[in-house]
Amino acid sequence: MAGRIAKELEEARRWGGARELRPLEGDVLRWGGLLLPNNPPYNAGAFRFELTFSPHHPLAPPRATLRTSIYHPSVDPGGRVCQPLTAAQHWVPTTRAIHVLQDLLLLLDSPDPQRVLRQDLARELQEQPEVFRRRAEEHTRRHAERRPDA
Repeated sequence: MAGRIAKELEEARRWGGARELRPLEGDVLRWGGLLLPNNPPYNAGAFRFELTFSPHHPLAPPRATLRTSIYHPSVDPGGRVCQPLTAAQHWVPTTRAIHVLQDLLLLLDSPDPQRVLRQDLARELQEQPEVFRRRAEEHTRRHAERRPDA
């Protein structure tokens, strides 16, 4: 299992959607890095995340957590992410870590009203999209990290 995770880490490091991808505290089952959203209102910053693998990987899904505060309907205030790809009922052992990270980036780039942990923000996004975008931009300015140079 450690060999597969090490290979997946190398694969994910070659992907352009995240930077500074590395094991946390030397633990290959915990990765940290920065996600770089492509679309407004989040593309003005970078968002620190953690990917935690089960000791039973790949039979059990990893858990993605955003460590940077974000104004997003699919991320709760604790950083927990509504990511069906990693839900036990949808997980398949052939899914790779890069797929989880790509799905997380897609979620940030395109908020989905069907993948919701914060009903208030989902309602605001649907009913007052300009207000949502303005608040999300301001929150990103205040909380997101500076994007690393390419």
